[in-house]
Amino acid sequence: MCIGCHGIEGYKATFPELYHVPMIAGQNAKYIETALNEYKKGARSHPTMDAIAGSLSDQDIADLAAYYSNLK
Repeated sequence: MCIGCHGIEGYKATFPELYHVPMIAGQNAKYIETALNEYKKGARSHPTMDAIAGSLSDQDIADLAAYYSNLK
């Protein structure tokens, strides 16, 4: 799911407004984990990320953070 938006260099999304989607490969695991937890708890908000993060368990979040932080 993540790589569909976050794995395309220069990708921009248009919902709810036009913005640059950041690459997450190689990003710090703690940063990814924190961001996903903030979307899950409502501290950050974006319709797509809210839905995705809300469906993840704490273990899913930890696993995703570990996986994407090790990609180059």
